[in-house]
Amino acid sequence: MKHTLFAALICAVLITSCTKDASVDPFLISKTCIGLLTDSTQVKDLDAIYSNDSIVRYVSGDEFIGSVNTIEIFEKGGKKLLDLSPREALDSTSVISSINIIDSRYHTNKNISNISTFKDLKAAYKISKIDNLINVIVVSVNEVNASFTIDKKELPASMRFNMDMTIDPIQIPEKAKIKYFMVHW
Repeated sequence: MKHTLFAALICAVLITSCTKDASVDPFLISKTCIGLLTDSTQVKDLDAIYSNDSIVRYVSGDEFIGSVNTIEIFEKGGKKLLDLSPREALDSTSVISSINIIDSRYHTNKNISNISTFKDLKAAYKISKIDNLINVIVVSVNEVNASFTIDKKELPASMRFNMDMTIDPIQIPEKAKIKYFMVHW
């Protein structure tokens, strides 16, 4: 009983600390918060956090289909805001492990959003790592626990087809657009 009460108190403090920032800007992304959503938010808490929005949960009929179920958050008007992935599938006590930022109103304190360019990203944050994948590159920024995906179509032709190539931030065109903006906890 003491452990449950203590855990509830810790969660309340974390949510309250993020709520103060979110009351100013519900679309602010920080290292541990996205609006009212925190790195300790459990799936069961989503209904309270997004009470004015619509939550769409994929319910798997077969456990072989996938290990993680994506939870989609929509505004009441129908505009998609976020895709949430819990750490454990089909577990209401699981915490959210990654968030795909869909709505361009979500931004970091340095005003980076999914409509920013690589120039904006490079000017605002230190690039931690760049992964060269088949059709995209993934730029990681540890300062906000985020990764930014850029389509290889945005890169010079000489860089598009060599997956073994190590890509340096200086090689990425400044006008390259961010395709996906993900936050990982």
